[in-house]
Amino acid sequence: MAAQLVEDQVTCSICLDRYRDPVTLPCGHSFCGGCMQDSWRCWEKTCPECRQPFPEGTKLCRSVTLSTLLKTLPLELQAQEAAIPRPEPGAGHGARCPRHGRPLEFFCRTDGLCVCSACTVHECRHHERALLDVERRVREDQLRARAAVARQQVTQAETQLQELQQQSSQIESSACTLTSVVSSRFSSLLQALEKLQASTLRNIEVAKKQALDQALSEIQRLTDHLEVLSQYDHSVQDLLGQVDDSSFFQELQQLSEPVESPGPLTTPQWDEEQQLSSMNEMLGPLCELLLEEKPPRVAGKAARAGPVALGPSPPVSSAMCPLRKKLWQNYRNLTFDPDTANQYLYLSHKDQQVTHHFQAQGPARPGSFELWQVQCAQSFRTGQHYWEVRTSDHSVTLGIAYPKLSRRKVGTHTDNIGRGPSSWGLCIQEDSIQAWHNGKAQRLHGVPGRLLGIDLNLTSGYLTFYSLEPQTQLLHTFHALFSQPLFPVFWLLEGRTLTLCHQPEAKPPPGPREEASALI
Repeated sequence: MAAQLVEDQVTCSICLDRYRDPVTLPCGHSFCGGCMQDSWRCWEKTCPECRQPFPEGTKLCRSVTLSTLLKTLPLELQAQEAAIPRPEPGAGHGARCPRHGRPLEFFCRTDGLCVCSACTVHECRHHERALLDVERRVREDQLRARAAVARQQVTQAETQLQELQQQSSQIESSACTLTSVVSSRFSSLLQALEKLQASTLRNIEVAKKQALDQALSEIQRLTDHLEVLSQYDHSVQDLLGQVDDSSFFQELQQLSEPVESPGPLTTPQWDEEQQLSSMNEMLGPLCELLLEEKPPRVAGKAARAGPVALGPSPPVSSAMCPLRKKLWQNYRNLTFDPDTANQYLYLSHKDQQVTHHFQAQGPARPGSFELWQVQCAQSFRTGQHYWEVRTSDHSVTLGIAYPKLSRRKVGTHTDNIGRGPSSWGLCIQEDSIQAWHNGKAQRLHGVPGRLLGIDLNLTSGYLTFYSLEPQTQLLHTFHALFSQPLFPVFWLLEGRTLTLCHQPEAKPPPGPREEASALI
């Protein structure tokens, strides 16, 4: 008991340990010299015990009495202090510090350890610390939040798994239905071809019979004529062999006149080209039906003649594939909207061509894109529309967007076409093609040419991109229920040029009245 009382008298009330270089304040309370200096650096100059303030310039004086007392303390006290049991860390709420034997009341965030008050003064003096129970609540809240996130991920994964299972079932059902439809179509096609073959062979047989009958008739006519001529020749020869003159003249008077010439030969009516032409006429609708089925992966050779930029286009070539001929029925001539063009984009050729310059063309216009983008002046609400563009190189994006597409840069992307729900875009890079919508990208296969076609069908709800050189190739199709007017929009990298191709016979986009009438 006496040892404990002595120990209490030589314990600093700040670090709860024996005095180290003890100092005594004017108010009479004593503390460790280091503890007091730390206290005065962090707080105002007051006594930690009685809160008596001290004027500026007050110096800490060493307590000679306490220093001498500490040196003369019996060694037994030190032995008793060393004999205090040190509980292991983590022994529960009553755990004590293994170094100082004091309760673990704090948490050192720097070291990630539970510490006592003495540790906060010495070892963890300059570390970030917090009360143990406060830190425990914070960590528990964090752990609960992580568990909630994990549960959400589990729910999301289960939902995705269920969706994939449903999609797999739908794919299997769709494939089964598609197989049945394709088999039925090919069966019908084979039946049609068989009927066509039988009909064609019958026609050939009829034409052959007619031609052979004509030939047989001519052969019979010529044979009869030859027989008459032969009989006449025999009569003439007999007459020439007559010796008696009286008999000669008598028989000569009875000799009939020679038969008339048979006339021109009637050629049998037989024409192979006509038979083949008839067959081709019957096969033509079937071939067109197959070519016009959508979506065609490769519809055939594209004509090099097509809509050319910045000048009149030649008429549709007969060598152009049927798909592109059909798309041209809804061709639209578009122009760029100068008010939307980024200040680095230069419009020319009656706003049909845009070039990305390395220097700004002037101050930004109100309502223009902060990104390297430009929008067309025309928009579409209903119907089907098709346009073509020519690019100078890769690193361009083609797309459509609702009027609410943001003009400002959001995030780290250099363009916003397809980055949100209000736009759809096809990004063409040097080594890849990506289809973007609602912030999700789908990597595509193929290497597109410089001439590209865009087909927008608001009635059926699809947007299709085509590469037109060296052949017509479908790149990607978006399916959506478009609910607002749509504007063509483009992005291009520095040094790139993009041209809107014009076709002289193209129809202008329908106006509001035509759109309203189309909806009735």
